[in-house]
Amino acid sequence: MAVTVETLEKLERKITLTLPVGVIQSEVESRLRKLARTVKMDGFRPGKVPMNVVAQRYGYSVHYEVMNDKVGEAFSTAANEAQLRVAGQPRITENEASPEGQMAFDAVFEVFPEVKIGDLSTAEVEKISTEVTEEAIDKTVDILRKQRRSFAQRAQDAAAQDTDRVTVDFEGKIDGEPFAGGKAEAFQFIVGDGQMLKEFENAVRGMKSGESKTFPLAFPADYHGKDVAGKTADFLVTLKKVEAAHLPEVDDALAKSLGIAEATVAGLRADIRKNLEREVKYRLLARNKQVVMDALLSKAELDLPKSSVQGELERMVEGARADLKQRGIKDADKAPIPEDMFRPQAERRVRLGLVVAELVHSNGLQAKPEQIKAHIDELAASYEKPADVVRWYYSDNRRMAEVEAVVIENNVTDFVLSKAKVSDKSISFDELMGQN
Repeated sequence: MAVTVETLEKLERKITLTLPVGVIQSEVESRLRKLARTVKMDGFRPGKVPMNVVAQRYGYSVHYEVMNDKVGEAFSTAANEAQLRVAGQPRITENEASPEGQMAFDAVFEVFPEVKIGDLSTAEVEKISTEVTEEAIDKTVDILRKQRRSFAQRAQDAAAQDTDRVTVDFEGKIDGEPFAGGKAEAFQFIVGDGQMLKEFENAVRGMKSGESKTFPLAFPADYHGKDVAGKTADFLVTLKKVEAAHLPEVDDALAKSLGIAEATVAGLRADIRKNLEREVKYRLLARNKQVVMDALLSKAELDLPKSSVQGELERMVEGARADLKQRGIKDADKAPIPEDMFRPQAERRVRLGLVVAELVHSNGLQAKPEQIKAHIDELAASYEKPADVVRWYYSDNRRMAEVEAVVIENNVTDFVLSKAKVSDKSISFDELMGQN
């Protein structure tokens, strides 16, 4: 087999493969003979179908399979001999200029790029930190109390105010015409919680049971209901019932109702602190990792394989379709999703994957078994039965691969931070939790 390798552009290469016609024909005949021993055809006993009949029925498909197999083998052998790191699948076409007794094919493909990583000591990284304060714990306690609030009907002449639960009938019309979703009976919401549009809450606030009111409501231009977005409706609302909220006291009974092992206020606050500190740790890690990866990319030079970007685009489009399907969108698999909307993200993922792989390879940053175990143990610690969670991870290769990828990213993050110019910045708990 003769092999030639050409550079077409940047990462694109071409290999010309030649295969003896006799090898192809010999393999086709061998497979047809094997097929003839088991094939079933009307009018013939099994294993007694004449070869010319088998060849007529199956010859084309067997020839196609043999060509695919032999050309694939030839390409793999040629790429290995030339020590090429192939990215994606080759595009193979038959070459008409074949030597006598030979079949020639052109395989056009991409190779993975050379990745050059500059001096990381000149990279600048802002590393953030935060503390879980007593105020943050107080706010979480208030949220837990709200989740367990009860409601009691207020007096007939009591005006609805913030934190009250109201029951209303309403109907909205635009230019005198009703619209979808504009009418409800015995509808409940908490005043001041932001569940309803501001104008609606403002209209109901101060009303008493039995009262009715008409008011205009302007829907925002970006309102989720596209039929009414940007339009103004006239609403008639009738207040049926006003209920005052009652929040449970912060006491041992609250701690017990929340299933806290040490059913005391101190135990509750300690449990909240532990959970918040775990959440803070993961948020800080994710945010600092993102900044580190940005700094790493700024120091890297490489060409992107188009095939790798295309593969990532297709995965992201499929992911978007699966998301639409999960939300119950009809014909989600046919929804027009333009690839270009994902292109910047796909290119970043491919670039980052190649740069991280190079850094890991050249600096020995692979995930060690003890690191993987420590990470799984940490993930499992927040569950009631950690041992079951550990077994759940170790029983699935895909889940283990995901853990390994996270550990490698952590190793890369630590490595870059050890080399880069790091400036520390402390931010508030609320600022961290408000970030996406």
